[in-house]
Amino acid sequence: MTVADMQSNSRGWVFYVKTSFALSICAMVAGILFMPADIVAKGYLAICSLFMVSSTITLSKTMRDEHEGQRLMNKISEAKTQQIIKEYAE
Repeated sequence: MTVADMQSNSRGWVFYVKTSFALSICAMVAGILFMPADIVAKGYLAICSLFMVSSTITLSKTMRDEHEGQRLMNKISEAKTQQIIKEYAE
């Protein structure tokens, strides 16, 4: 794998993503805490929010892994095709 094949994000983008995630979690927690409802309703919303965050992270990781796996399979297939063409041309 060459350096050109690797994808990287700028430090500014990574900072933005992490900050946005932290702020959204803080806003969600503050909204639940200051909501005029009883403790059972707040607890239910907190559990649902945690489940939503964890399933979102799992979904994005799974989709990224599938994409990376597909890229690897395409590279292997391309290398095999190039080898066959090279052998045929000889």
